[in-house]
Amino acid sequence: MAQWTSAVGATQLARLLTSQQARPAGAGTRRPPAYRALADGIRLLVLEGRVPVAARLPAERELAVALSVSRTTVAAAYEALRTEGFLESRRGAGSWTAVPAGNPLPARGLEPLPPEAVGSMIDLGCAALPAPEPWLTRAVQGALEELPPYAHTHGDYPAGLPALRAMLAERYTARGIPTMPEQIMVTTGAMGAIDAICHLFAGRGERIAVESPSYANILQLMREAGARLVPVAMAEGLRGWDLDRWRQVLRDAAPRLAYVVADFHNPTGALADEDQRRKLVDAARSAGTVLVVDETMSELALDDVEMPRPVCGFDPAGATVITVGSASKAFWAGMRIGWVRAAPDVIRSLVAARAYADLGTPVLEQLAVNWLLSTGGWSEAVDVRRAQARDNRDALVAAVRRELPGWEFEVPRGGLTLWVRTGGLSGSRLAEVGERVGVRVPSGPRFGVDGAFEGYVRLPFTVGGAVADEAAVRLAAAARLVETGAGGGMQAPQTFVA
Repeated sequence: MAQWTSAVGATQLARLLTSQQARPAGAGTRRPPAYRALADGIRLLVLEGRVPVAARLPAERELAVALSVSRTTVAAAYEALRTEGFLESRRGAGSWTAVPAGNPLPARGLEPLPPEAVGSMIDLGCAALPAPEPWLTRAVQGALEELPPYAHTHGDYPAGLPALRAMLAERYTARGIPTMPEQIMVTTGAMGAIDAICHLFAGRGERIAVESPSYANILQLMREAGARLVPVAMAEGLRGWDLDRWRQVLRDAAPRLAYVVADFHNPTGALADEDQRRKLVDAARSAGTVLVVDETMSELALDDVEMPRPVCGFDPAGATVITVGSASKAFWAGMRIGWVRAAPDVIRSLVAARAYADLGTPVLEQLAVNWLLSTGGWSEAVDVRRAQARDNRDALVAAVRRELPGWEFEVPRGGLTLWVRTGGLSGSRLAEVGERVGVRVPSGPRFGVDGAFEGYVRLPFTVGGAVADEAAVRLAAAARLVETGAGGGMQAPQTFVA
């Protein structure tokens, strides 16, 4: 059986390789042999996630024609990649991308900070802001006032409190997507929502298409559920999805589910435009794939940007698109309230399956969110969050540009994260050495599938002012240690340059 889960065509691969040539080479760099340059180019595309791991490459003859080189050059490049562990082949099945056996996969997650590090470590591991006050306190007080009638019941509401389901449905209707309360299920955070969706639709061994890169915690959740992840590379920069790649993966891999973040994507910050949303829904519908859309960042526009229509607006009945929302990013991560919007029959199936999971979501927290939404407190708090995140973003961007001028990134217009290319340094090494110098940062491979994005780190907009300045200073110190090899030994390469 073939070991590939997606494919890249000869024309597409030639275009990606050509785009690499626009990057400046180092001074005095000698031109390598043609086969070596081709092998290095493909290897870099894999490490940066622009060509997914387990993607079938075109046949030697096809790629030779697309690149206007000899077949011998392509054959030698493929052989070099096989020797280095970046390509696997099988007679009759072709060749597909891989990562070397010694390349460390991302850890399961960032461990909690030890007590002695709290206060001295600048923690950039979590893309979440402190609680907004006085709105959190007001919401809890309002919830306590509404609690007595519920306290006289069993307190078990598997679909969520009727009042909150109605309020969430009303919010979707106000956004132009008519929604009934029967289309809403309240969950314990967005993670709880996606966990329930995966268990309902994707059993062990099922394929799930995911953006590459994607949200690290969701990728790990899907791995532990036994899913086979099929990465789909994002478009360059902040341009959202590459629809040609999505159509190809949906057609060739036939995934049961696809998971996407359309609004200020985590980690890149990309915003998919309305045309991309419409076309992806059409492609998913044609392929019979259920499209799970994570809207947790949708209210965090930091600049004056006209938001596209929600993805579920192109499938209002909820037969193809399942939408997941949450209070954790827009309001506070400690408020573990999420929700699902889908067709009524999907909601009924999710609710029925919940009896074997967490039974329901805490009533008091549901009442607090309902109070916020019904009183206008939610809008007030989110406005404050946007201003705080905007100030933090601008401070962090300025500090990184000053202290690490060789690092590359595009500034997103919303969300909570900056996706940074580290000038050829290993993100895994930077993460390890960073903790030694007092800054915690997640490495790029946490957000990829099978070891991609070694040359990236994610920086959240959670600190500002002098703290952002100091975080950049410490990151620069870590980068110098990695670059000089003074940070100690580790399996991951210090650099991954082609």
